[in-house]
Amino acid sequence: MIVNQLCLGFLTLFGLCQAQWHENMWNNRNTIVHLFEWKWNDIADECERFLQHKGYGGVQVSPVSENAIIGHRPWWERYQPVSYIIATRSGNEAEFSSMVRRCNNVGVRIYVDMVINHMTGNMGTVTGTGGSIAYSDIKSYPAVPYNASHFNSGCSIENYNDPYQVRNCALVGLRDLHQGSDHVRERIINFMNHLIDLGVAGFRIDAAKHMWPGDLQYIFGQLKDLNTSHGYSAGRRPFIFQEVIDLGNEGVSFKEYLHLGRITEFKHSQKIGEVFRGLHQLTYLSNWGEGWDFMASLSALVFVDNHDNQRGHGAGGDKILTYKQSKQYKMAVAFMLAHPYGSTRVMSSFAFTDSEIGPPQDSNQNIISPGINADDTCSNGWVCEHRWRQIYNMVGFRNAVRGTGLNDWWSNGSQQIAFCRGGSGFVAFTNGGTISRTMQTCLPAGTYCDVISGNLINGRCTGKTVTVAVFGWAHIQLADNEQDGVLAIHINARV
Repeated sequence: MIVNQLCLGFLTLFGLCQAQWHENMWNNRNTIVHLFEWKWNDIADECERFLQHKGYGGVQVSPVSENAIIGHRPWWERYQPVSYIIATRSGNEAEFSSMVRRCNNVGVRIYVDMVINHMTGNMGTVTGTGGSIAYSDIKSYPAVPYNASHFNSGCSIENYNDPYQVRNCALVGLRDLHQGSDHVRERIINFMNHLIDLGVAGFRIDAAKHMWPGDLQYIFGQLKDLNTSHGYSAGRRPFIFQEVIDLGNEGVSFKEYLHLGRITEFKHSQKIGEVFRGLHQLTYLSNWGEGWDFMASLSALVFVDNHDNQRGHGAGGDKILTYKQSKQYKMAVAFMLAHPYGSTRVMSSFAFTDSEIGPPQDSNQNIISPGINADDTCSNGWVCEHRWRQIYNMVGFRNAVRGTGLNDWWSNGSQQIAFCRGGSGFVAFTNGGTISRTMQTCLPAGTYCDVISGNLINGRCTGKTVTVAVFGWAHIQLADNEQDGVLAIHINARV
């Protein structure tokens, strides 16, 4: 943490440190949405028709590299690369390039989920989604090319308290690349630089804790600046956020990766699930963030759930909230977006009962595009949490309060809380009982739309209204039995 804080302290002088922590979003945007398993053309359409208008700052896309075709097409086949050719069920390189350009043109950045720790599992001869053939039994991937000399030994991770095993042995049987090899480094660097040429803004690094920090530092140090033809300022560095699952009880610590970029804060995901499931009182959220033993805010990328732990993988177990607990889930996401801690990411899922199942597909195993309903929700088996009013309007809330701190905290000492964000926003939550009281909203006098229950359209509220009197006081009514346990108003929702 000290290294990162020192780095961040020199931002204004050097810019290099800022590089891998800065999301590279437009100034009036924030929040990444993970459009899990979406096709490139569909993402481009979504950037233009929806994301830009709701204030989303970027999209995390599924891995772009050619992956193994596995019979029943589980979601995790995307995490078993065969080559670094851009050819998956989401589309080819031309479609990917077009998507990046179209999204950048409307101010929505693209972040690629990078699988560089490993290749496929041991499945014998493998055919990839781009037609490449690999021989996983002898660790031969001709389309890269990699051979057995480019991989670590055949050991498996048996002890997560042994940092050597975690980084040098196979994760769940996947062929573990040796990132200390010049050949492996060169292939990874070339691939990431090609994506930068195509206009991406940054990368999620899958399984980062399974790679040595020194190897990642070398790789990241060889990456190009972002492509200025896509609207980035000269000298901008790619945003890096690393998957390091650390709940405090293993041999590899997130602290070893802080100098490389942001870290996915899995404690946030676990604890926010516990809170809104009622296992902790909302009043305890008064010191949310570092006070809950999370990493520093400037180092953290936060989320309520991700594609792994919503399926019971990764960290958090049955404490993780997902779209299946819709009221509590929306409350947790609203709190995350209302609170200043961390860089935020929203999950957008497809429906599942079997945790192995892949995205909706037709009889030829082609991914089916999300259908868009008249009320902005999705069909065809897609959940699209990012299109839920209670979530996209809180993305707008976060934009409206950008640059402010948390102030005027109120709690009933139990399951009701409220707070302001500077003089730009106010939010109240109940996880038990009705709120009916006059409260300080910190907003200028006027009538405001509650952006949880409705929208501001043509100067009128489709949901509840809140009348703020002089000096910011307003009567706040939030019943225990309402559909949503949140009320939120902000400066841009004033009638």
